[in-house]
Amino acid sequence: MTTDSSRTSPTARGGISTFKGEERALRADRLGTGGLLLSVLAATAPLMVVAGVMPTTFAVMGIVGQPLLFVVLGVVLILFSIGYAEMSRHVHNAGAFYAYISRGLGGTAGAGAALVALVAYNALQVGIYGIFGFEVSGLLATYADVQIAWWIPALVAALAVGLLGWLKIDVNARVLGVLLVIEVLLVVVFDIAAIADPGKEGLSLHAFNPDTLTGAGVGTALCFCIAAFLGFEQAPVYAEETSRPHVLVPRVMFLAVGGVAVFFALSSWALTVANGPSAIVGTSQKQSAGLLFFLTESRLGGTFTDVLHVLFVTGMFAALLSFHNVVARYAFAMGREGLLPAAFGRTSGTSGAPGTGSLLQTVVAVVVVAAFAIADDKPAGDPTAPVLQLFTWFGNIGALGVIVLMAAASLSVVVFFVRRGAAGAQAWRLVTSALAGIALLVIAGFTVKDFEVLVGAGPDSSLSWVLPGIIGLAALAGVVLGLVLRARAPEKHARIGLGNEAFQLDKAASS
Repeated sequence: MTTDSSRTSPTARGGISTFKGEERALRADRLGTGGLLLSVLAATAPLMVVAGVMPTTFAVMGIVGQPLLFVVLGVVLILFSIGYAEMSRHVHNAGAFYAYISRGLGGTAGAGAALVALVAYNALQVGIYGIFGFEVSGLLATYADVQIAWWIPALVAALAVGLLGWLKIDVNARVLGVLLVIEVLLVVVFDIAAIADPGKEGLSLHAFNPDTLTGAGVGTALCFCIAAFLGFEQAPVYAEETSRPHVLVPRVMFLAVGGVAVFFALSSWALTVANGPSAIVGTSQKQSAGLLFFLTESRLGGTFTDVLHVLFVTGMFAALLSFHNVVARYAFAMGREGLLPAAFGRTSGTSGAPGTGSLLQTVVAVVVVAAFAIADDKPAGDPTAPVLQLFTWFGNIGALGVIVLMAAASLSVVVFFVRRGAAGAQAWRLVTSALAGIALLVIAGFTVKDFEVLVGAGPDSSLSWVLPGIIGLAALAGVVLGLVLRARAPEKHARIGLGNEAFQLDKAASS
């Protein structure tokens, strides 16, 4: 491999001869099992899922068996994680998805995956600012009698997240951990209260009956529910910042998937128990995102409900920070490998965080929030108001992108081990990856087919193809970039997906 002297020449820093290239490696030993687990689980925003996604799925899809869907998806994602986790033992790169895909399917496919990942995780993060601003504005109006536009708290949050993104990842993990633990405890309190004081139908297990998963809405309900899991797949993004990535990353992934599946299955079942399975759809249609708060008010009182409202907001902030960190690390990995300008491939000197990538994500968030604020000429409660469109449009674009990446990563796992001559030794993992890939492709198909339902648009709306088309365009742009690099800069194309491994090779060659 050729040596880039500009990145490996020694420089004096504090009297110690170091390599400039060290700025292109994230600092190890920053995260243990707990910190890594909390960092990835924060992105699932458990309170936002229980208070927002679950009532919406009951109301829009009319599927009583949502708890069973979480179990089914948990099985699919465990199957996915088996091969994905094994891949993480062989590839340690902050650009996890695209690094894995490039190792299996080649650098050009990896470049396409990199652009999809950058767009998808940016969309997931930026979309949350819409619902965050909406909720903070409502809280201030209710409890402080202060009327402010939604975009003001959204922009303040974007700047706060950007500032935290420049800090050490272990500091971020502590912030995320505190917020996550508190909101999980509050949901558990509700679950216990619902089971202790069930509705008229008692402790019915009807929601786990396979007969509840019939009808045209099941495929779309799968799309809603799989979005609730997003975050677990981020564990390999932090591999370079752990002491034993080959041990910690797989452990955290399985803990995250299993924990999320059980937690959401039980919590959605608690909602059906509190209402009664026969009434859950109608009550959800009436109460919408207020369903959880409506149920806690009668069982746990006004003070608990008020605290829950506040933690609903802080949980969203935790998700914003978690996705921000992931985007910054993808940008760092892409900058280090020539898919973005080299400035993105350097860490900040004091914290070791990918500062330029963090700045990029902050700028994207501020620009998008500002654009939706300028376009906002409708009351906040109007379902077509830009504040709500920001959340639904971008959230579903991001979810589609991650589902596609997971399906491609499943295929890549199979190809990677077959090419290494390890098909026999890894046979059962290849089977699970293939099964997961097929299931994820089916879910991606439903997502595209029913996109107008997911974003609340009409059947003839151009949004049904324009919004998912953004993911297609990102993939196409990445593939074109990969082809250009292969033709004009083959040495850069050969490095796609190598990450810190390429840097270490450069460093060794120069010494």
